[in-house]
Amino acid sequence: MNRRMLCAVLVSLCWAGGTARAEQRYEVVVERGVPVKMRDGVMLRADIYRPKAEGKFPVLLTRTPYDRRSEIDFGPMAAARGYVVVAQDVRGRFSSEGEWYTFKYESQDGYDTVEWAAALPFSNGKVAMYSASYVGATQLLAAITSPPHLAAIFPQITASNYHDGWVYQGGAFALWFDQSWTTGLALNTFDRRMGGESKASRWDMDLPLSSYPLLSVGTAEGLAKYYSDWLAHPDYDDYWKALSIDEHDASIMVPAYHQGGWYDLFLGGTLRNYMHIKAHGGSEAARRGQRLIVGPWFHGPFTGKTGDVDFGPNARSGDNPYDIEALRLRWFDYVLKGIDNGIEKEKPVRIFVMGRNIWREEDDWPLVRARSTRYYLHSEGNANTLSGDGALSTTTPASEPADKYTYDPADPAPTRGGGLCCDNSHEPSGAFDQRGVEARRDVLVYSTPEFNEDTEVTGPITLELYASSSAVDTDFTGKLVDVWPNGYAQNLTDGILRARYRRSQEKSELMNPGEIYKFTIDLVATSDVFLKGHKLRLEVSSSNFPHYDRNLNTGEDQGRSTRMVKAINNVYHNGEHPSALILPVVPR
Repeated sequence: MNRRMLCAVLVSLCWAGGTARAEQRYEVVVERGVPVKMRDGVMLRADIYRPKAEGKFPVLLTRTPYDRRSEIDFGPMAAARGYVVVAQDVRGRFSSEGEWYTFKYESQDGYDTVEWAAALPFSNGKVAMYSASYVGATQLLAAITSPPHLAAIFPQITASNYHDGWVYQGGAFALWFDQSWTTGLALNTFDRRMGGESKASRWDMDLPLSSYPLLSVGTAEGLAKYYSDWLAHPDYDDYWKALSIDEHDASIMVPAYHQGGWYDLFLGGTLRNYMHIKAHGGSEAARRGQRLIVGPWFHGPFTGKTGDVDFGPNARSGDNPYDIEALRLRWFDYVLKGIDNGIEKEKPVRIFVMGRNIWREEDDWPLVRARSTRYYLHSEGNANTLSGDGALSTTTPASEPADKYTYDPADPAPTRGGGLCCDNSHEPSGAFDQRGVEARRDVLVYSTPEFNEDTEVTGPITLELYASSSAVDTDFTGKLVDVWPNGYAQNLTDGILRARYRRSQEKSELMNPGEIYKFTIDLVATSDVFLKGHKLRLEVSSSNFPHYDRNLNTGEDQGRSTRMVKAINNVYHNGEHPSALILPVVPR
């Protein structure tokens, strides 16, 4: 039986940021396991942190699959500042009833919970949502249903399209994330199944003893049905479109503060959410109320160190204007309480510029002043490995031989950092030295000479690649690298494109072996100053494993096939086929 607990705790006020002002402190009342009935009768459970005071307060709502009890720090802190904080286990997770299935119920359950929270006796009717990753998805999926009492959202390090940018990327299956995340989720599903099926407490009711096994643990069947459904829907079809934020931007009516990281796996989605809602949001408040902050962070704690590289004290969480938790509360003070704390005078975009390791405010994203600059691929046909003759320059190629390599799915190029999640101990995220990868024959390496002055690249990155293959399907990858004077090769951002999706992710189309095709590969974005003496480098290959699944090169069903063949892949850079890395260069 669930019980409600009421307790009062005194919580000290944390830094409010912006304009200094005296804030009232409240004692905090906590209610545990509060039932919330959904439209179909399923009961979800929530904890409520609220001021122990008369009056009505705005509500901050978080809906999580990761256990609502994780709000034991932020909940009391925000309640002490005059908010009601509601932390809810989503459907089928921890103490909430129902079936857990990724994304499926978050729109309807989010709508119902927002309206329930707005009607609480101590709520003033304004509800905002917050938090990160899948909890960012629960916000956006609720927002596309336009709940009348939803006033704002603060989605952090989350996606805009759960096909391209979550489960798949450029048509390739995001293997490491999909499997590690699903494994973590399945643990609670298994625990719930054990709790429901275990007979250890009343074995005396199951006589005779020979009628059941010593330990009934159930089976793995059904622990993650959504995973098999992901594999069954490799195309961007109606299964995904019903869930895509990209397809429903016009239904979002509220302002949003988006937070992303240059090494976060959902960076592309964060940037698209900001841009698309600003352009297409369903209200003037939504279109004018989009804000964005991007730091040098990965999908983890904002310690300032991302992989091998420490970006300094300004990149760390702490008592500074870029601390995300403090920024979140400061923004809610402005949009929900109308507190004049100076935030309305700030520019809507804040970015951390790597290389110089400084924060900068901008009028918008992408930067209008950035100049699209093509760095063309060059070689004499021997760009393989770091020791090859591959080069990058702004000079258009004339007549040059193609570069060739053999991609063997049985020996794929390994992942080394980048935007990963969720087991950082085995496949760490962030910035790492890429020279080990660049030593492989199946990796083409193109570098500029050393820069004679600081050169900033800030904005979306694209690779236009003219290539052919001996196979009917293969992958092409690109990686942008900052090479230090000591040779350290720091990865900045990367991308992949499965050849069968070169025209559209909605419908696959195999290649004709030997035919030259143009591949446009999204390398997402970055902000980096290539300091004087550094080089800019591009890696081209056909695998990045286990970040993405290996293309087996056969054109068969990737989710079921085990047959593999080698592919001989050619990259062209000549007058007719000017392969180029397209960079947004910011004038000095």
